[in-house]
Amino acid sequence: MTSPRPPAGQDGPYAQGAYEPDGMFEAAVEKLADPLNDPLPGQHTSPWFRAESAQGDDGTRQAPQAAAEGPAEPAAEWYDPEGYQRDWYGHQGPETAPTAGTVQGVAVISGQGAPPPARPAPDPAPVQAGTDVLPDPAPPVTDAGPVLSDETVALRTADTRSASQPTGSGTSESASEPPSTGGRAERRRAAKGRGRRRSEPRPATGSATTEPAVPMSRLEARRAARAAKDSPAVVASRVVGEVFITFGVLMLLFVTYQLWWTNVRADQIAGRETSKIQDDWAHGERSPGAFEPGQGFAIMHIPKLDVVAPIAEGISKEKVLDRGMIGHYGEGKLKTAMPSDEQGNFAVAGHRNTHGEPFRYVNKLKPGDPIVVETQDAYYTYEMTSILPQTSPSNVAVIDEVPPGSGFTGPGRYITLTTCTPEFTSTYRMIVWGKMVDERPRSKGKPDALVG
Repeated sequence: MTSPRPPAGQDGPYAQGAYEPDGMFEAAVEKLADPLNDPLPGQHTSPWFRAESAQGDDGTRQAPQAAAEGPAEPAAEWYDPEGYQRDWYGHQGPETAPTAGTVQGVAVISGQGAPPPARPAPDPAPVQAGTDVLPDPAPPVTDAGPVLSDETVALRTADTRSASQPTGSGTSESASEPPSTGGRAERRRAAKGRGRRRSEPRPATGSATTEPAVPMSRLEARRAARAAKDSPAVVASRVVGEVFITFGVLMLLFVTYQLWWTNVRADQIAGRETSKIQDDWAHGERSPGAFEPGQGFAIMHIPKLDVVAPIAEGISKEKVLDRGMIGHYGEGKLKTAMPSDEQGNFAVAGHRNTHGEPFRYVNKLKPGDPIVVETQDAYYTYEMTSILPQTSPSNVAVIDEVPPGSGFTGPGRYITLTTCTPEFTSTYRMIVWGKMVDERPRSKGKPDALVG
């Protein structure tokens, strides 16, 4: 930091003895106003910041009239950051040659650019006694206030040096903004906006600064096209995956059809056939005798299993069994007796799974459980006697007049139920046998097995 005053013997406004003989330096300091007191524009009371002087006829600058008449009464104190910035640091601009001037007897050196246009100077006023008037060919001091250079050390704050020096190639934020010429409200708005952070504009996508893509050659384009294509292994894996997914979906649909939809359709058909048989009996349109394949002629009741299913002639899968009905072995070498016959084996077949599954739970029958066959003329009641859990589908002896393994020793009136086993397969056959215990005409009502 430079010394407050130059050595003795040097010329200048701060030469030795300029103020000491009569104490003018201390008097000038006492007259300085508080830089935070910012009166209205044009009414600055501090000669340090708003010094206006007029030149006399001899070209010398004279003290302003306010200084001659005495210090003005300071204005009401209030804080104005914009006014403080402008009054204390002055307007920032390009650096020019320093010019010397005096403000109320204190010499200053301005190292800033040309000030804004000066206001009209007031009328000359008498100079206060003891005030040094220095010749100053520089233009009059304007409202921008004194701008302190790096060499000025009279009563400045610590940041005066940084404020007076330009920063690199740019200027400070306050210098980049135009000076406020309005009143207090405008200065306050400018002070509020000064502290906000300004976002830098982002470069637009596809702007002129973006480097254009280098066009590819034919060879490079072909290589890129081949690289973009899927390899045969990837294509094959996708095809196999799609095949398996399709196959799985089809299997799921097939299982749903077999286990659910076939039962729904078979129950509907069997229900309609049962109602038709009962209606024909009510109108007397049927009588025991020979029946055509697929024609219903009786109804089977298994109370323990809650089964009520029509019995049709034949064991055709499409015409009888898949329609939810029970088929009677009545054709060819597999022909068996009818319930009304005096003796013989009344053998029938039915699905254990799917398509109505009337014999789903025949394996749960126990000896003595009733099985009732209802015809147009009578009710024939059988009691379950024995069961063969598994046998070959080719074992047709199970439906003989006296079936081997059934426990029957001689001819009689028997019933045989055949179905597939295990469940959901047709590998083997399950056989259930029973013998007739009651024949009841329809005119006498239902048998005890159906009434209970």
